[in-house]
Amino acid sequence: MIPLTRHGWREMAVGTLILVAAGLGLWLLYAPLALLVVPFWLWLIAFFRDPNRPLPADPNAILSPADGTVSDITTIDHDPLLGGPAVRVGIFLSVFNVHVNRSPCDGVVVTTQYRPGKFINAMRHDEASAQNESNTIVITDVETKKPVAVVRQIVGLIARRIVCTVAPGDQLSRGQRIGMIKFGSRTELYLPLWLNPRVDVKIGQSVRGAADVVATINAPAGGGVSAATSSANEVSA
Repeated sequence: MIPLTRHGWREMAVGTLILVAAGLGLWLLYAPLALLVVPFWLWLIAFFRDPNRPLPADPNAILSPADGTVSDITTIDHDPLLGGPAVRVGIFLSVFNVHVNRSPCDGVVVTTQYRPGKFINAMRHDEASAQNESNTIVITDVETKKPVAVVRQIVGLIARRIVCTVAPGDQLSRGQRIGMIKFGSRTELYLPLWLNPRVDVKIGQSVRGAADVVATINAPAGGGVSAATSSANEVSA
């Protein structure tokens, strides 16, 4: 049985009650119609699935922070949070994807920044990135304190709530759960160019959070929990 995230219990409970009521109403009209609510209930439960994933063995791998489809890969001249040029990989999450977000690498959370905004369709990636409600997580190297990755959770046309489960000072291991976005949305990963990241995905490619490699760098990023000891294990915390 695939585990479910604790961040969906309220939605699953409320949604189940609504669908039960709708099913009873349809049953009173014509009993077989009550079966129409079953696919909606199954989708609701499946949306909050939170599978455990084995991590890639390569300690230099930067992992996908989300499930979805790579929508854009952009070089940025200067990212203020990373202090220089960076590459951004945007991932679009449909309502059928797992919506739990994962840490792309080891490190320490130095800051989280919530920004109110619009609810533009996440497929319009440039507008959504610049204008939509979002939460940004900056991850630094444990020893050097230099920022090594930024994960941005962005709402979409349907998504209306961002959950962030980490705070400044938290030490992360790669693949660790860091939150979720409820319903269709967008997740962005920013990597500084001084890490010499080689992007290993293409636009249109499907990726799985924690299980798939987005980029490869010259050395393990973050300096937190040793990638050598965690690379083959499932992350369940």
